[in-house]
Amino acid sequence: MAPADPEPQRSRRRFRQFVHRKGDGSHFGFELDRAALKDGAVVILPLLLLVVGAFYLASYYVRPAPPDVLVMATGPEGGAYHGFGQRYRDILARDGVRLELRSSAGSIENLQRLSDPSSEVEAAFVQAGVAPAEGIEGLESLGAIYYEPLWIFYRGKRELQQVNELLGKRVAIGPEGSGTRALALRLLRAVGVEAHTAIFEPLGDNQAAAALIEGTIDAAVMVAGPTSPAVQRLVKSEGIRLLSFSNAEAFARHFAFLSVVTLPRGVFDLAKQRPSRDVTLLAPTATIVIREQLHPALAYLLLDAATKVHAASGILQRHREFPAPRESEFRLSVEAQRYFTSGQPFLRRHLPYWLANLVERLLVFLVPLFAVLLPAMRIVPGLLQWRAKSRVFRWYGEIKYLENELHDNPFPERVAEMLERLDEIEQGVARTPVPRAYADYAYNLRMHIDVVRHRILRVAHASVASETPGDAAEAESARKD
Repeated sequence: MAPADPEPQRSRRRFRQFVHRKGDGSHFGFELDRAALKDGAVVILPLLLLVVGAFYLASYYVRPAPPDVLVMATGPEGGAYHGFGQRYRDILARDGVRLELRSSAGSIENLQRLSDPSSEVEAAFVQAGVAPAEGIEGLESLGAIYYEPLWIFYRGKRELQQVNELLGKRVAIGPEGSGTRALALRLLRAVGVEAHTAIFEPLGDNQAAAALIEGTIDAAVMVAGPTSPAVQRLVKSEGIRLLSFSNAEAFARHFAFLSVVTLPRGVFDLAKQRPSRDVTLLAPTATIVIREQLHPALAYLLLDAATKVHAASGILQRHREFPAPRESEFRLSVEAQRYFTSGQPFLRRHLPYWLANLVERLLVFLVPLFAVLLPAMRIVPGLLQWRAKSRVFRWYGEIKYLENELHDNPFPERVAEMLERLDEIEQGVARTPVPRAYADYAYNLRMHIDVVRHRILRVAHASVASETPGDAAEAESARKD
């Protein structure tokens, strides 16, 4: 015969701890073990409340599932920001996230949209140097993604050496709301070129390039990447020169968000040697700015897309120089700090996007499971047993007291008093509620009560026997027992 399965037996024992079978031989039923239920309530309910509280606390730290739509502000259609946004959109689509792009005039408008609570924009490309030095509350940075040099193209036979040589000239500085205009005004004012000492035209990059080639303006200030169509067009145009900042280091010391970069000779066209010399440029960086409440999963997706798009070497940057935690007006987000320190989180490196998010959320609930629930399940049986024992074992103190008194004062006149006290203890034990699973403790106690009762009676008999000759030795032996 196969041995009985131990698991059902254990289950039956747990069940019988709270209910027991009753009947008259022909009809059977079950009734609740009230003592066991009371003990269970006293022990289990506080632990249950502790477990529920732990899971509630854990749920507080669990973010909801990441949304599958992200709205991002870029820049003018046809510009670099918008082009990069389209590449980001294709990358995020592989993980099932729809990136909706919103064109704008540039960085200033992007910041306005990010700062507006009613706006649906949660991320944007922003040029460093256009925000207040103390940043904007509620906005964070995911880091710099590439150099965005400041280009000053001009017409003329004479080569310019300083920015202040633009005094009295007609200069395109970018449209209202653009980062180009904000940075151009900041730098031009620093060298004394103001609206009353020069003529500022609110032209975008492509418009400015066309106007400069046509000769309707004298100079054009642009903030754009080297691959920008406007920059490429002007570099290859005859009669158009590019200003090399002779005092670039001085500008970089005054404006911490600027870097000094060198445009090598012939980098645009080796055959025609364009540019014809090394050119020193000032370059802010383009950054990704997000709202601080953006879901971390989406932040990591944007950082991953930035790495895939901007990590390659280029005209002004080394391989994997970007994205980078460069200095800017915005504090670096927690996700970006972790990303630049140790890369993508472990689960995101080895699991699909949706599965990594699911596992990360479930892992939070493992903390209360292993820290509270499992230990609680282990201590419940011990607590129930302790409560049952404590009800019964407290009577042993009374019994021990009677034994000591019997040993120290074995007087026959006290036997009746001791027996009466022993009967009271026995009645108390009978009234003590003990779960049926631990009823053996009560029965053992009653057996010990009988042992003490017999000792008392033996002392009494021995005292009576000692009154007759020849029985003294037996009485003394009984007393010692």
